[in-house]
Amino acid sequence: MNTLTKTSLAMGLLFSASALAQTTLIHNLKGYTLEQGKLTQFSAIAFSDDKIEKIYQQPPTELPTQSPNIRVIDAKGQTMLPGLIDAHGHVLGWGLNLIRVDLKGSQSERAAVARVEAFRKQNPDLNWILGRGWNQVLWPAKSFPTAKALDKAFPDTPVWLRRVDGHAGWANSAAMKLAGIDANTQAPDGGEIIRDGMGQPSGVFIDNAMALIEQQISPLTQAEQVRVLRAAMADLARLGLTSVHDAGVGHHTLAAYRQLADEQQMPIRIYAMVAADDSQFEQTLAKGPYRHPGSMLDISSVKISADGALGSRGAALLQDYSDLHGHKGLLLYKEEELKALMHKAMQAGFQVNTHAIGDRANKLVLDHYQREIAKTQTKALRHRVEHAQILQLSDIPRFAELGVIASMQATHATSDMNMAEDRIGPQRIKGAYAWRKLLDSGAVIAAGSDFPIESANPFFGLHASVTRQDHANRPELGWYPGEKMSLTEALNSFTHDAAYAAHQETMIGELRPGMKADFILLQNDPFTMAPERLWQTQVNQTWVNGKKVFDIETGR
Repeated sequence: MNTLTKTSLAMGLLFSASALAQTTLIHNLKGYTLEQGKLTQFSAIAFSDDKIEKIYQQPPTELPTQSPNIRVIDAKGQTMLPGLIDAHGHVLGWGLNLIRVDLKGSQSERAAVARVEAFRKQNPDLNWILGRGWNQVLWPAKSFPTAKALDKAFPDTPVWLRRVDGHAGWANSAAMKLAGIDANTQAPDGGEIIRDGMGQPSGVFIDNAMALIEQQISPLTQAEQVRVLRAAMADLARLGLTSVHDAGVGHHTLAAYRQLADEQQMPIRIYAMVAADDSQFEQTLAKGPYRHPGSMLDISSVKISADGALGSRGAALLQDYSDLHGHKGLLLYKEEELKALMHKAMQAGFQVNTHAIGDRANKLVLDHYQREIAKTQTKALRHRVEHAQILQLSDIPRFAELGVIASMQATHATSDMNMAEDRIGPQRIKGAYAWRKLLDSGAVIAAGSDFPIESANPFFGLHASVTRQDHANRPELGWYPGEKMSLTEALNSFTHDAAYAAHQETMIGELRPGMKADFILLQNDPFTMAPERLWQTQVNQTWVNGKKVFDIETGR
């Protein structure tokens, strides 16, 4: 029997199911996947069109001959992982960050203004200057900025700069004048206008008060949104993400996504959460959950925000902030309104994903879930708490008991460790960023990043999950190291459990026969490299539905 005949017999079973479709075999791999949370290794993978046909634990003894219907790729020892899933990001925001002022890491108010000035020189024709990323906690005085610093450089052009967490904004006087804001302007419920000693608006607006400025900014057209979303998704694929849960999407953006899905122009999968504050929220609910036939777009969940963020002291706490007596943060809805929103969404068949950061907001959300899940009989919808950041210890077991998923972002811990304990003190911190306590209680953690607040790079999240350190390896043993995850647990939270949080665990999140061929090829092996270097992992290729959507050699 000649070699070709032996090869044909060896591979015949593999390729018989799809005689007309091209089958791809990638071999010479260091492959890792998870089966029921346990790590398994493999050396080759075969897939036809968008589905995996076979996983080889051992190298194939014979390789098929290249032909129009058979493609053989030598991975040359690269590492393969299931495609990584970010369970909480903001895709339009990531795209807009590519074309707006990036203030992340600015070390002072003046340094932030200098970045805006440099951006203006490169973009002289803009009617508004928009940006994001400032964080006063990193600045020497740790105090909010003021309009005055912007006014010197921009006396006439309106400027609006969102804080890194998106829960506060910094405006100059020209922007406030356009919005008609003066000493008599009252903040809406769930919002706050920071004022100076004379009672004048200082230029900083918290949570719902941000709308006073933002309603003056012309919205993007659908064509503009399509361009921004496509650019953002391509960039996310570059980082190794094959799917993103887009947290809080308005009807205009949903229409842009549908257009991209219809035109087969989506490089990664999107699980879109309908924004509860969208003007057509009820109309969207009335249409019911939507799943595009191409499997790239799913609109079957909603996003509600219960409170603000910790950095801007908008997170709703049960007791006063440890560093601001008399202040407990903000609830963005009255309790009955929040409950009614949840009930409507559950009744309409949508998974409810509620942003809750402070312990008061988390308790309130869990209380409402407990009642409303029982009323609507929707435990199977796997409702979620987005962030679940500061929890009373007594509330931690409730996630598993209620079947509620904790959708958490590991890099929030390493970003917040410079101020979190100042905000909530040494006792409440024990229930904050409490991954180990949640996992040990039986809860499911779906991992994400909350980009563009944090980097969308999922290896930053894996690194933070495993080390609880920043990129300079601080603190030495990790911040509250008892809450660390193992690398296998962290990978599971970015793959299977993130897929589970979107009811997609039978389609993506693992590499096994019958699943979608969503995977990444890496230059490094995360399981053999030093944990402190995980954030430096380099993605060489990203594949979705059996098609290469990013290759480092071509840059696209």
